Amino acid sequence: MRHFDYFTAPESAALFELPPEQIPRNSGIELLSVALGATLYMPADRPSLAADITKQAAAGATSVVVCLEDSIADESVAEAECNLVDAVQMLHAGEFPADALPLLFIRVREPAQIPALVTRLGAAVRVIDGFVLPKFSSASGPEYLRALDFADRSAGTTLLAMPVLESGAVLYAETRAAELSRLRILFDAERHRILALRLGATDLCALYGLRRSPELSIYDIKVVADLIGDIVNALGRADGTGFTITGPVWEYFAAPERMFKPQLRRSPFDEHNEPELRGRLVLRAIDGLIREIQLDKANGLTGKTTIHPSHVAVVNALSVVSLEEYRDASDVLSAGRGSGVLASVHGNKMNEIRPHSAWATATLRRSRVFGVAADGVSFVDLLAASLPR
Repeated sequence: MRHFDYFTAPESAALFELPPEQIPRNSGIELLSVALGATLYMPADRPSLAADITKQAAAGATSVVVCLEDSIADESVAEAECNLVDAVQMLHAGEFPADALPLLFIRVREPAQIPALVTRLGAAVRVIDGFVLPKFSSASGPEYLRALDFADRSAGTTLLAMPVLESGAVLYAETRAAELSRLRILFDAERHRILALRLGATDLCALYGLRRSPELSIYDIKVVADLIGDIVNALGRADGTGFTITGPVWEYFAAPERMFKPQLRRSPFDEHNEPELRGRLVLRAIDGLIREIQLDKANGLTGKTTIHPSHVAVVNALSVVSLEEYRDASDVLSAGRGSGVLASVHGNKMNEIRPHSAWATATLRRSRVFGVAADGVSFVDLLAASLPR
């Protein structure tokens, strides 16, 4: 798969100093977890599920989760399972080109669904890259992981896992530290299959009867923001012991009446001759999404859960490495492992070799997946090229 594959050759040449690389499915967890980008969730009961998966892949979604959990009514689960199995078998039968498929995951409700679905899929399980494990905790996790072991033996492959951290055990102050310690031990033993850890912000907010508005980010909801910091602290370290942690879902795709000013400055859009684009983003509450993506990145999260196709291009466009970031990261890593300080080639910051090396490594990894923007190309240009008019 390759991000922004929908750009024409001239568009790609104009937008990128270095275009995104083709990322094979066997690239390894470290690179593949970054390549998830915006992970689009869709309910398993969609009537044209197989066609919808390939349609969204063609529009830029490189990872898709088909959901059997909260998006499906309890009484409709069996029907949704049948629909999912039929769709995956269609994809496997070659009715759609294999290279048009995104990374594909199934979000189950309970561990027993994993081996049951793998058995029903038969050879078509090869289309599936893994499972999303909801309400994952140190108590429920071992049963999920045993179910994956059984499925691996049955399918003759290794199915990846994306546990969702959204339980009271990890949120409540009196149990959090011990729960994170137990999870760290559990995940470390399963490092070969843990592609990424996902944050279930909606379920976490529900434990306190909270819901953020489109004018606030998840980082304004302090009880959840504090947890995000602790999860990154315990499970997202850059010393080789950490895991990729993805950003939580943004729920809005249209803005109600506003109390505060929009969160996008006019000047970048005016400078790049896109004032109308800003208006469209504000109208659809995308300004709040853009702010939250920037806060995700600043707090150590990679990629984001999305529930609306219009969000995919925004998340991925904002993941492109700027030319300035790329040059700074390259300078830091080319200086070797010693200490010292370099002036940025852009003359606006210091690059300190030892403290910035982990950031530089992550930045160059992201540049392989999302590319490096050409000189003078900003997020405005990337959004304008990615979003439909």
